[in-house]
Amino acid sequence: QVQLVESGGGLVQAGGSLRLSCAASRNIFTMGWYRQAPGKQRELVAAFTSSGTTAYADSVKGRFTISRDSAKNTVYLQMNSLKPEDTAVYYCNAVIVQVPYWGQGTQVTVSS
Repeated sequence: QVQLVESGGGLVQAGGSLRLSCAASRNIFTMGWYRQAPGKQRELVAAFTSSGTTAYADSVKGRFTISRDSAKNTVYLQMNSLKPEDTAVYYCNAVIVQVPYWGQGTQVTVSS
């Protein structure tokens, strides 16, 4: 098992930036960020894949960057040029032996 604690969400104007953090209770290779907007399904935003690459949703490519600090068991999501359509609850995700784990979520609201 693993505990995931997100932080860094908030309210920002369109065009602004936020950085989300996800601290894990142990070192995990396959981690990423998902988001869920009201009335929509949860979707992948960015992730470190099991093959060692990074994956991004088309809608965030060029604006968001996922990174990690393995010494701190922490994954970050740098979000730049935010748009109102980025408004959602953002969830940290970890996969251990094909079992997904989720953080509690952090709200990101982008005002126009």
